[in-house]
Amino acid sequence: MYDLIIRRGRLLDPETGLDAVGDVAVRGGEIIATGQVEGSAAREIDATGLCVAPGFIDLHAHGQSIPADRMQAFDGVTTALELEVGVLPVAGWYEKQATTGRVLNYGTAAAWISARIAAMTGMEPEPELGFMGRATRQRRWMDEVASDAEVTEVLRRVRQGLDEGGIGIGLPSAYAPGTGVKEMSLICSLAAERGVPTYTHIAYMSNVDPKSSIEAYTRLIGYAGSTGAHMHICHFNSTSLLDVERSAELVRKAQSLGLKITVEAYPYGSGSTVLGAAFFTDPAFPERTGRDYGAVQMVSTGHRFTSRDELVAAQEEQPASLVLFHFLDVDVQPRHQELLDVSVLYPGGAIASDAMPWTLPDASVYLGEEWPLPADASSHPRSSGTFTRFLRQYVLDRQTMPLLDGIAKCTIIPARVLEESTPQMRRKGRLQPGSDADIVVFDAATLTDRADFRQMNRPAEGMRHVLVNGEAVIADGELVTTACPGKPVRR
Repeated sequence: MYDLIIRRGRLLDPETGLDAVGDVAVRGGEIIATGQVEGSAAREIDATGLCVAPGFIDLHAHGQSIPADRMQAFDGVTTALELEVGVLPVAGWYEKQATTGRVLNYGTAAAWISARIAAMTGMEPEPELGFMGRATRQRRWMDEVASDAEVTEVLRRVRQGLDEGGIGIGLPSAYAPGTGVKEMSLICSLAAERGVPTYTHIAYMSNVDPKSSIEAYTRLIGYAGSTGAHMHICHFNSTSLLDVERSAELVRKAQSLGLKITVEAYPYGSGSTVLGAAFFTDPAFPERTGRDYGAVQMVSTGHRFTSRDELVAAQEEQPASLVLFHFLDVDVQPRHQELLDVSVLYPGGAIASDAMPWTLPDASVYLGEEWPLPADASSHPRSSGTFTRFLRQYVLDRQTMPLLDGIAKCTIIPARVLEESTPQMRRKGRLQPGSDADIVVFDAATLTDRADFRQMNRPAEGMRHVLVNGEAVIADGELVTTACPGKPVRR
């Protein structure tokens, strides 16, 4: 007797290469059998004509709340991890998630940036993304090299975060461009010592030297070689800008030499961050990025800036507000689509959303349980449709790769980034007996994203059933509003 049998679906398991019609049996939150399953179950799903795959693993999800989880469930995500920035204190964050409940599996890295803010300003870290934005009012941690004593304190706090279960070190170095190489090398050596990845937003984002993206990637590769750290590159698309082809050449060569470097990307030409980010205030921002200030847009109001002076004034008033940065114009310039393709289709690269929190017009983060989300809640289309957009555009429509390979970029590839240091991940990203019952059942004919920059909170379509630890969070295409089966992922 099983809890659930999914019958007659097209089973897709990238690790084993399975692509065949069959059944999946689930008991106690675990996949017990696949293939032709005999026996009965408390519940059955008829998956005739549908695809059955492991739930998608998002390495880069900043939302970390029930509203964010619900939107990502329609995108096929069953595990959403806050790794690029991370949090401190780690133990308190996990306790809070367990208390409030989560729809999806969740986890976090230890936040180097929060440790640096604490060491250099005295501000005690708060375990949410807005902390970094508010801290930009005190710029020393962004612009200056830390003293030896401050570096020691940074390392102490990051070690504590790892001891409390953090699944790596969040390293968004672009937000603290004044950081010294000695500090960065010590953080990377700590990661190598503990056997955990760093999840890195490279130090510079520019098409021109000095402090170009190419310089930043060369430095990152140097850290991997000199310390032995696993350097995971976040949003390979947005930080490479117009130099992504050269960036890809450098990363490919480093990988061929045996360095531990992995990448992720999302299928959009627009990014999102906090208004207080240091790179917006660079007087040479237009020359360095190839975009004017109109490429920076307030999430809460839709307003696009007209000048540096206007942007700097807004930073003074509300540095924690979320903004969009339209770094490529893929709808107008075919060349920009080619550049985006380099990062999204990078061999062995993962798909990751960089999903942002949902905010209201007053710039507050929405944490309620209303469904659908409030009509005025906004974020970024990638918070709603990254994985379905990738599968629809790149795999199903453009046929740049077989469906099984596309599923791999959403499942087993991100699982392998983590599984050496986080044994739980060896049970995820797979459709095999013994794996966690994180499963998606989708209709390839209708699978698509629906969010755009006018209506960001439209859920993706095509996910008929989504299971997290064997429990339905989407059933027959509808959200199960009472479901909170998410479990922690931690070391």
